[in-house]
Amino acid sequence: MAGDIQAVIWDFGGVITSSPFEAFNVYEAENGLPKDFIRSVNALNGDTNAWARLERSEVTGAEFDALFAAEARALGHDVPGRDVLGLLSGQVRPAVVEALKACKARVKVGCITNNAPIGKGAGMSSDEGKAAAVAEVMTLFDHVIESSKIGIRKPDPRIYALMCEALDVDPANCVYLDDLGINLKPARAMGMTTIKAVSEAQLLADLNAATGFPV
Repeated sequence: MAGDIQAVIWDFGGVITSSPFEAFNVYEAENGLPKDFIRSVNALNGDTNAWARLERSEVTGAEFDALFAAEARALGHDVPGRDVLGLLSGQVRPAVVEALKACKARVKVGCITNNAPIGKGAGMSSDEGKAAAVAEVMTLFDHVIESSKIGIRKPDPRIYALMCEALDVDPANCVYLDDLGINLKPARAMGMTTIKAVSEAQLLADLNAATGFPV
């Protein structure tokens, strides 16, 4: 299979950058919330909740603040949506960026990211340094699809099809990396080789095996 790979397609948060879930857990511990409570709010009614609507740009950050707070209260805890937005931008992983560059030297590279119309650029950060680092990484991709710009978010199969069309590749000749299993399922169903990013070392090892060249 490795010899047939023509494109490597990447998620951004949790793959190129550290996962926001780590920041969620720190916030939960500091505020006396159950571990993974924020993820549980985001998972309830996953295609129609405040989070999904924000990533499709159907609501503003201010509207999300109130909507998420209401959803959190319904599950028993007070969490302002604005607090969650402040936890979204992770740190760029230099070793993964080097792997991206190694892939780019051999095959096409694309990025599909579920993001929100907040902060600066695709990384959703208000920090100038983080925003600049993300912008630099984004220039490496042959094509980028942001949910907040097209109104479609993973795991909608259309977003993967749009990337394959843009890169002019067959899904069977693609590797796709994401830190969420729900986002990997449609890609795998289309024929892509999928990698769930659990840790930096693991995703690099799996990518090396899937592509057949050193990353």
